[in-house]
Amino acid sequence: MECMEAIKGRRSIRKFKDRAVGKELIEELLHAAQMAPSAGNLHARDFVVVTDKATKQMLTKAALGQAFIEQAPVVIVFVANTERSSRIYKSRGELYAVQDATASVQNLLLAAHANGLATCWVGAFDESAVCEILGLPKKTRPIAIIPVGYADEAPTAPRRMALDKVVHRETW
Repeated sequence: MECMEAIKGRRSIRKFKDRAVGKELIEELLHAAQMAPSAGNLHARDFVVVTDKATKQMLTKAALGQAFIEQAPVVIVFVANTERSSRIYKSRGELYAVQDATASVQNLLLAAHANGLATCWVGAFDESAVCEILGLPKKTRPIAIIPVGYADEAPTAPRRMALDKVVHRETW
């Protein structure tokens, strides 16, 4: 799949088929995520891969009851590792870790789509609850919950704002 085709064709999917995703395919997606840009090449991001039904149910509850999370065969939680980045960048390290994590999310979303998989970027969740559920260490922050599986729906593309409404040249 061409890059622009993947960008234009990717959709947020909230209904998944009851079909397993192979470990090799998940590894390929994680490799794509790890290839994203990283401030200082510090890779201030970590990935928690969840397949356990009970853990997915807890994540669903932490994500304000978004049931499609537990329906997906795999859930990947992207975590900003502020400790890794702050050693070099001090107070800016927190921002850079968040940027590292979000860049890796987009890589994974596109790689999943290019490989026939469906995803949805979930950002609405109780951070403290996710930290507790996953046993995240201090100086880390969950950034996104990404359910991964095979689509059981085919939504149309949402409308986007026209470029002339969001692009500014030279100044605002």
